[in-house]
Amino acid sequence: MERINPTEEIRTNRELPLIRKVQIALKLSLPIILAQITIAMQYIDAAMVGQLGAQASASVGLVSSSIWLIADVSLAPVFGYSVLISHKAGANDGAGSRNIFRQGIKVSLMAACIAAVIGSILAFPLPGFLGAEQEIRRDATIYFLIISASLPLNDLGFYAMKSLQAIGDTRTPGLLSIARCALNIVFNAFLIYGEFTVFGLEFRGAGLGVAGAALGTVLSNALVGIILLLIGAVREPFLRIIRGEKAPLEMDVFKKALKIAIPMAMESIALNGAQVASTRIVAPLGTVSIAANSFAVTAEAICYMPGYGLEGAATTLVGQSIGAENKPMAKSFAWISTLMGMIIMGITGIIMYFACPLVLGFLTPVEEVRMLAVSVLRIELLVEPLFGASIVAAGALRGAGDTLVPGIMNMVSIWGVRISLMLILVGRMGLRGAWVAMACELAFRGAIFLIRLARGKWLEVKV
Repeated sequence: MERINPTEEIRTNRELPLIRKVQIALKLSLPIILAQITIAMQYIDAAMVGQLGAQASASVGLVSSSIWLIADVSLAPVFGYSVLISHKAGANDGAGSRNIFRQGIKVSLMAACIAAVIGSILAFPLPGFLGAEQEIRRDATIYFLIISASLPLNDLGFYAMKSLQAIGDTRTPGLLSIARCALNIVFNAFLIYGEFTVFGLEFRGAGLGVAGAALGTVLSNALVGIILLLIGAVREPFLRIIRGEKAPLEMDVFKKALKIAIPMAMESIALNGAQVASTRIVAPLGTVSIAANSFAVTAEAICYMPGYGLEGAATTLVGQSIGAENKPMAKSFAWISTLMGMIIMGITGIIMYFACPLVLGFLTPVEEVRMLAVSVLRIELLVEPLFGASIVAAGALRGAGDTLVPGIMNMVSIWGVRISLMLILVGRMGLRGAWVAMACELAFRGAIFLIRLARGKWLEVKV
C-alpha cells in the first residue's frame, strides 16, 4: 500500500486527474479501514461475554454508551493536535510538526487522566442511574471502572495512531490493529473463562467473566499503543523526538488545538450523552432488550468500519491540502471520500441485511435475544449510505478545522430528532421504536452534512 507523501502530490498546486485522486483516497483509507478492525474488538468482547449468558451481555451493553461518552470527550485534544500536525505536514514543516506532536502528548495525557478519575468515580452509581436491574449492576460497574481507569494508556496509543495517519503513514496503525485484535482474543480467552478448549487442547484461565473482558481489552490496547507511540517518536521524521529540540506548551498552538477540540468535545457529549439517554429509555424494557440492543449495535459497527476508514483518510487529505494552501484539492478530496463512503457503506449495509442472522447467532446463543436484534438492526441498515455521508463528511470538515458548525448540527440532529422520536415510539413499539427513531435521525444527519459540504463555507474556516 502506497505511503502518501505530503511533500509531493498533495503539496503541489497542480491539479491531479480524478482517477489519481480516487487512487490516493483509496490507498490512504484502506489501511485506516484495516485499523478499524479495533471495532471488531467490541464484537469479540460481545461474543466471548455472550457465552456467559444474557445477564453478562446486558451488563456490558448497559455501560457501553457511557464508556463511549467519557472516552470520546477525553480524546478531543487528540483530534485537535493531529489536525494541526496534518497541516504542518502538508506545508512540509518537519520541525513544526514534531513540536506539535510532543505538545499534544502532554495535553492528551492530562485530559485522559482527568477523564479516568471522573470515570472511576461514576462507575459505582452509573448502573443504578441507568435503571438497570439489580442482578447486572455489579458486573456493569466493574467493566466501566476498569475501562475508565485505563484511559491514559488508551488515549496515548490513539494519539500516536492519529498522528501517524496525519503525516500519511496509515499502514503501520493498520497492521498493528490486526495484532491488537489477535492479542485481545488471547487475553480474553485466558481472563474470561475458567477453562476452554482450542483445537482439541484444554486450557485453564482466570475465570474473571466480565472483568476479564475489560482487562483483555485494556492489555491489548496498552501494548499496541506503546508500540505505536515508540514508532512515531523514534522513526518518523515529522514526529521524531530529537534530543535538544524543546517543546514547551505554547498558548498559540494550544488555542488552535482547542478551537478544533472543544466543539468536538461538546459534540461527543451531545452524541454519546444521547446514547446514554437512549440506554436509559431502553433499560426498562428488560434484560433481553438491553442485550439485543447491545448486540445489534455491535454487529452494525462492522458496516461502518469502511466509513470511519474513509473519515480518517478525508481528514488527512483535506488537512494536508489546506496546509499546502490548495483549497480546490481539499474540496475535491472531501467529495471523493464522502461519495466513496456512501457507496461502500451502502454495499456493506445490503450484505449485513442478509448476513445479520448468522452474525448475531455467533454473538449470542439466546434465541430470543438474537431474533430481536436481527429485527431492529435491519431497520437501521436501510439508511446506511446516509450514515456514511455523515461520518466521512465530518472527517473532511475536521481536516479543514471546521468543527463548530458540524458539532451543532450533530447535537440538533440526535437530540432534536432521535431522542424526541424515541420518547414517542419506544412506549408504543418497544425496542423497534428506538431503532426506527435512529434510522430517521441518521437519514436527516446525512442530508444536512451533504448540504454543509456543498455550500463550501468550511473552506473559509480560520485555524
